[in-house]
Amino acid sequence: MQRHTIAVLVNDQPGVLTRVANLFGQRGFNIDSITVGATEEKGLSRMIISTGGSDQEINQLMKQLIKLIDCLSVTNLSENQMVSRELALIKVNAAPNQLVELNGIVEPFRATIVDIGPSSLIVQVTGDSEKIDALVTLLEPYGIAELTRTGSLAMARSIVAVPASVE
Repeated sequence: MQRHTIAVLVNDQPGVLTRVANLFGQRGFNIDSITVGATEEKGLSRMIISTGGSDQEINQLMKQLIKLIDCLSVTNLSENQMVSRELALIKVNAAPNQLVELNGIVEPFRATIVDIGPSSLIVQVTGDSEKIDALVTLLEPYGIAELTRTGSLAMARSIVAVPASVE
């Protein structure tokens, strides 16, 4: 099963998220992650939904989505190059004397320690899913007390024109 990232532009109205989620459930699709937020245009929201399915199944799902009230556009971001990021907060069981050691683990991931307590600390990391998974794996031996992740945010890459040779 292929992973797909779908962007759905919707009117910012009560019930839209429910209708979209219900459509996925009725069609037998699992939503791996869903992130909803404001857009550059007032009154509109963008949903970024990660799911699995064949290209044919996703195309059919997208046709059903666009028929929903308040859905203005549906784009399969996975069809082209895209930038995708997640945010995770990870509470790690750690004593203050382990701070230097843990900082050495999180630093290469460009993660930061955002809170330190007497028996734990919280690490903040952004990046693609694989990066976050790798950091979680390295922190597991210390004991992860709590983990929360956003859904994937994604945007199609801009097409960059290659400049003519400079002489």
